[in-house]
Amino acid sequence: MAKKVLVVDDEKLIVKGIRFSLEQDDMEVDCAYDGEEALEMVKQNRYDLILLDIMLPKLSGLEVCQQIREFSDVPIVMLTAKGEDMDKILGLEYGADDYVTKPFNILEVKARIKAIMRRTMHKADTEKKTSVVESGDLKLDCDGKRLYIKGKEINLTTKEFDVLELLVLNPNKVYSRENLLKLVWGTDYPGDVRTVDVHIRRLREKIEENPSEPKYVHTKWGVGYYYKE
Repeated sequence: MAKKVLVVDDEKLIVKGIRFSLEQDDMEVDCAYDGEEALEMVKQNRYDLILLDIMLPKLSGLEVCQQIREFSDVPIVMLTAKGEDMDKILGLEYGADDYVTKPFNILEVKARIKAIMRRTMHKADTEKKTSVVESGDLKLDCDGKRLYIKGKEINLTTKEFDVLELLVLNPNKVYSRENLLKLVWGTDYPGDVRTVDVHIRRLREKIEENPSEPKYVHTKWGVGYYYKE
């Protein structure tokens, strides 16, 4: 079955070029030119991946990404003319899976798309048999990507959940930041280990009563992070 991609950018020439190139690889491509239109299309259709520009009319790409993450874990690649690290990290904090900085080479964009789709397919093929994991007062619904602490649901982004799931399923095993980056974001991910630190910090803010004295996600100084049973 052909992969279905949504391309969102207000620059119609860019959209036309990306669409043509992806269709050459037998992908089905929908297009949107502002944030509100993109959000509506995602609600009405099932996509295998979304290419999403940050600078959009009506709703910004970051706002669209954040709202999509409330109901879908579809892979999202941000397109941005900005090259600052904080913008990239911000995009990832909002739930994006990857980013490409303009001006870009369409071959690079296609390579990123294919890498993410491979990871998504591999993850689906190797889905863990255990759908619910309980550890103390923490409960993970691995299929539903939901976390409960003392019976109360805690809302996490997809990547925050993936980090916590990996640590909980491997209690007391210390993962370096480089290892977490590779296992959760994949070997093709171009970002650096600061992304891991950002996600761990935000995760602690959500799940720990006192983030500076964590009960669940601990730091082994100079080595990495681990979940303590």
